[in-house]
Amino acid sequence: MSRLKLLQIALIACGVAFCLVYPLAIIWPSGWAWHDGPPTASHYFMMMVGIYATLGIFLIRASRDPISHRSLIDFTIWSSVVHALIMAIQSFSPGAHMGHMLGDVPALLLVAAVLGGLTYSGGTMNDG
Repeated sequence: MSRLKLLQIALIACGVAFCLVYPLAIIWPSGWAWHDGPPTASHYFMMMVGIYATLGIFLIRASRDPISHRSLIDFTIWSSVVHALIMAIQSFSPGAHMGHMLGDVPALLLVAAVLGGLTYSGGTMNDG
């Protein structure tokens, strides 16, 4: 399977995962939500759900032609790294949010690693 095909599959998988932030917060709040109560109890969290769902839809759309959507892929890689690092640091602050070290922090680093590896590993994007 070509690297381009694998990248297309990864973009769809990441896009779907980003669209599932809300249900993940319901199923596993200590790993995905930064507040007490249901997901809708936090205006901040609902804004993050909206941003990630939108990014997810655009990643799914980008899977049709990843080469033409390189800047979106780069944004996803680097924003995932930055977001994960900020959350990792905040996980150690008072309030015990250590569940994020097993939830959204590694998930975002995985997104960055997979998309980065498939986008930037040797050869051209069109190789088989």
